[in-house]
Amino acid sequence: MSLVRTLGLSITLAAVGTAPIEARAAPMQLLNVSYDPTRELYRDINTAFSRKWTGQTKQQVTVRQSHGGSSKQARSVIDGLPADIVTLGMHTDIDAIAGKGLIKGDWRKRLPHDSSPYYSTIVLLVRKGNPKAIKDWGDLIKPDVKVITPNPKTSGGARWNYLAAWGYAQKKYGSPAQAKLFMAKLFRNVPVLDSGARGATTTFVERGQGDVLITWENDGLLVANKLGRGKYEIVYPSVSILAETPVAVVDKVVDRRKTRAIAEAYVKFLYSPQAQELAARNYYRPRNAQVASKYKGQFRSMPLLQIDRNFGGWPRTQKTHFEDGGVFDQIFEQAKR
Repeated sequence: MSLVRTLGLSITLAAVGTAPIEARAAPMQLLNVSYDPTRELYRDINTAFSRKWTGQTKQQVTVRQSHGGSSKQARSVIDGLPADIVTLGMHTDIDAIAGKGLIKGDWRKRLPHDSSPYYSTIVLLVRKGNPKAIKDWGDLIKPDVKVITPNPKTSGGARWNYLAAWGYAQKKYGSPAQAKLFMAKLFRNVPVLDSGARGATTTFVERGQGDVLITWENDGLLVANKLGRGKYEIVYPSVSILAETPVAVVDKVVDRRKTRAIAEAYVKFLYSPQAQELAARNYYRPRNAQVASKYKGQFRSMPLLQIDRNFGGWPRTQKTHFEDGGVFDQIFEQAKR
């Protein structure tokens, strides 16, 4: 069975919130537009929501899922995809939707932790035995190493990958110019840029391309522990990044469709102990202290760079690195020479 089929690229699931409504209310449908690696997570969360909501209210709520590269998904919502909820890979993707007037500007403050109910980090996935002896970011620029990572123009995960590697290079070499040179060498070793993180995982696992995959920790653990048990190993680099994954209700859509109460209950439920447990089981790092303590052995403690502290915040980072003509575009052009 292909990885695409195994990971369930087309999933339509039931989910619920917790707000009270009248008994025998008409069935409701929501659309959650999410980023690439969350298919398994929302399969479980949606099932839990469905059972709770139906048990409390007798109303059926169906949540349709849409998955893809985070920035590409944000663009789809801007272009008219009627998402009631977005659960994306970085704050700037929701900011982009808010910038078009679809989400109110205060969205970050509506929920705890800047509206990020769980988080992850970036790791390196290698094949069994680690044949290229990859131990840290510096090994990714060796001439004989092929690196798989998605496109930062379309994938939130790819931007986290890029920034984790950039942060390592900045720390090691001491200047932006040297970090830029390091990144050009790294991208010279990238044979293909998939549009999203799950596509890059497919390229590495199913198609057998590359020596190392730069990936979300949750996807790396999923492959190493379940889908490819015994075939892959995770390498934790000397430094990585705190990869926060925000959620928001799409105000204009829920007001038009009269789904605000259920959509708001849905995103609030993501902070509940039940949902936090499901996040941890799917290899996302939970915010709930008790759940985090329970799964402490699953997640390695490591130095994590932070966007605000180490990069000057998302607006500055987005403009400097990822807008057209920015540092990534310059690096990519240099890598092709």
